Amino acid sequence: MGKNVLIVGTGLGGIATALRLVKRGYKIHMVEKHNQAGGRMNELKVDGFRFDLGPTFFSMSYEFDELIKDCNIKLPLTLKELEPLYAVNFTGSEKSYYIYKDLNKLAEEFHNIEPGFKKSIDKYLASAGNFYKSINEIIIHSNSKSVTDFLLNLTKVPVKFAPKLFYNMWDEVCKYFNSYEVRTIMSLVAFFLGSSPFNTMSVYSILNYTKLVHDGYHNVEGGMYRIIESLVKILETEGVRISYDTEIIDYKTKNNKLSGFVDQNGNVWESDIYVINADAALFRNKIFKRNKYNDRKLSGMKWSMAPFTIYLGLNTKITDIYFHHYFLGNNFKEYSRKVFKNAISLDKPYYYVNLLSHLNKDSAPEGCESLFILCPVADLRFKPHWDDKEEIADNIISDLSRRINYDIKSKTVARVIFTPVNWQNMFNLYMGSGLGLGHNFRQIGAFRPGNYDEVYDNTFYVGSSTVPGTGLPMAIISSKLVLERIISKYGPLS
Repeated sequence: MGKNVLIVGTGLGGIATALRLVKRGYKIHMVEKHNQAGGRMNELKVDGFRFDLGPTFFSMSYEFDELIKDCNIKLPLTLKELEPLYAVNFTGSEKSYYIYKDLNKLAEEFHNIEPGFKKSIDKYLASAGNFYKSINEIIIHSNSKSVTDFLLNLTKVPVKFAPKLFYNMWDEVCKYFNSYEVRTIMSLVAFFLGSSPFNTMSVYSILNYTKLVHDGYHNVEGGMYRIIESLVKILETEGVRISYDTEIIDYKTKNNKLSGFVDQNGNVWESDIYVINADAALFRNKIFKRNKYNDRKLSGMKWSMAPFTIYLGLNTKITDIYFHHYFLGNNFKEYSRKVFKNAISLDKPYYYVNLLSHLNKDSAPEGCESLFILCPVADLRFKPHWDDKEEIADNIISDLSRRINYDIKSKTVARVIFTPVNWQNMFNLYMGSGLGLGHNFRQIGAFRPGNYDEVYDNTFYVGSSTVPGTGLPMAIISSKLVLERIISKYGPLS
């Protein structure tokens, strides 16, 4: 009989880990706090409208391909590569810039504000691409044995790339581009991953390379939650059980090993091996009570942005907006430096809009629209109270209405608002931080909470706050890395 594995959490990382392990003969049981699988990659249904709760697209599709090949499965999904990838509008301008993978088309978008753009973008992406290729296998896809081992791996990166570890993403962008608009657009990947590009390492320019050259952005027909649904069905056919509405609140040990977790109803969940698909830092604090992750130390860590999200069902169609559309101001430097510490007013917010119903018609009733808005905000350390959520939402909706010259409020028939408090409570996110730990030099690689427990050798971690980092592709890679840890200790069972 195969070894039993209990996986706590059914986010993408946990599901991918379950799939890899069950295909190698392990017996899997999963427990989930929420009432359905997926974690933040979830779905919201309201009055006949359907929304992607969190992620609305993904990149690095080859990581999903690797998972499918590794597990010898087929997913009944239709992927759509986006072109253009997204659009960006700056306040006070009627023009939206469309960001194409086709660099000639992209150059045409910027020909009035950035002379010589094509030459500059070629140089910028070549540098980012070379760096990506140099770190992909030795850092992103690698399990480090220790901090020393990680630092030794860093020495394998060509010396010419060393400065990227010590200056920020905005500085990197400014080396190649001159206009405010282009510099801001090329820095958005950092901002909407929850950090200011002014304190995000320049190495994350690789994300511009993966989207513009390497792979682009993809959507799933029917919405992103179809990925979770499909994987869960496969797990069920493999005999994997999932227990919902089950929150882990305590643990038990025997002979210096973890012997079980205790849920909110006092039930004890015993297993041979445990994989935690919850925030790897917060779980060590909340459940294991580790001093290294006490409240003071967690508060001192760099966390990603908190999401303020609005889900609107409209009784009409909208045409003057793209499927993925960013709406920004003209004070990016000040705004991005201050917003995550609640040091600037949200009367002129920066936000992202997704129209799921543009590509997925069944997400809204006939003639209607499902509209999702994400505004990155400060987490609960800096803004603990959200009694003003309706006012903030109204302000964002009014701003969007002005920009697209359309009265959204009068056409709204369904409205749901989630503040950082909701996100914290739904998915046990530290202070409502939407993407877990951020990425500065002290929080990358082996400096992040490890994917193996420092006390209990039968306990492992997968997901956003462990290695390799934040995002859906990283969750897939994380599942592969934790698989390597488990197989190296216990071996494949079939």
